[in-house]
Amino acid sequence: MSPAPLPAAFIGHGSPMNTLESNRFTRQWRALGQALPRPRAILCISAHWFIHGTAVTAMRQPRVIHDFFGFPRELFEFDYPAPGSPEVAQEIVDVLKPGYVGLDPDSWGIDHGTWSVLAHVFPDADIPVLQLSVHGAAPFEYHLELGRRLAPLRERGVFIVGSGNVVHNLRLSDLRQPDLAFDWGERFDTAVREVMTTRPGDLGSVLRHPDFALAVPTPEHFLPLAYLAGLCDAAGEVAQPFTQGGTFGAITMTSYLLGQQPPSSAGGDSGEATKTDAPAEQTNL
Repeated sequence: MSPAPLPAAFIGHGSPMNTLESNRFTRQWRALGQALPRPRAILCISAHWFIHGTAVTAMRQPRVIHDFFGFPRELFEFDYPAPGSPEVAQEIVDVLKPGYVGLDPDSWGIDHGTWSVLAHVFPDADIPVLQLSVHGAAPFEYHLELGRRLAPLRERGVFIVGSGNVVHNLRLSDLRQPDLAFDWGERFDTAVREVMTTRPGDLGSVLRHPDFALAVPTPEHFLPLAYLAGLCDAAGEVAQPFTQGGTFGAITMTSYLLGQQPPSSAGGDSGEATKTDAPAEQTNL
């Protein structure tokens, strides 16, 4: 009998300060980690490795990248010393054929889109972690199709997680509003949720939503969701939303899970979002 496929997820990561905080979002991430089967490896598609090409990290010990500014020293000193796996990297290259995927032995590592989330989901940092880049020059369908092609990895014990945000507009963020999304962000987030929970293979339809330009002024935080949508489409299943809510007006933290019911956090779903004194235009949330 073949092993049951591992769940897969998309997690809205928000501010890097979530790494250090216990709030309504990070409690859900911790509950997720406690409910998941232990994976053989983790593959993260992070908004923060956005390049003109598709590559996978292939080093045995990826460096921890502090790819932001304007935050406290404690965040720059945070370490997530997870190993990598050149062997799993080669498996990823193989399942994505005939498309070309480069093996990256030394240029990237683990960025904050990955470690800010894994610090809560798998805090021991003892599972191999790899990253797949987001190809910034490719059309939306390319990312959806890569998600479909990644599906066999779930049966090989690889936990696949996209990390970004459904709504992410730093220029319109208001740090005085840590616990809400503006009306246009709520509308777009709701439209995405309707697609992800009914027909995830049609996620591209939201690109025509009237609030898309405000919600997704740049694509890098939204595109990781396409990988989960592709995985859902390949499995013939829909995604389950969890960790819902807005922050700073122009960011939503909505996350999705495939293949498992979302857990309830031990601390409940109340409490405030992370706050930071750094102006949004001087940070990289």
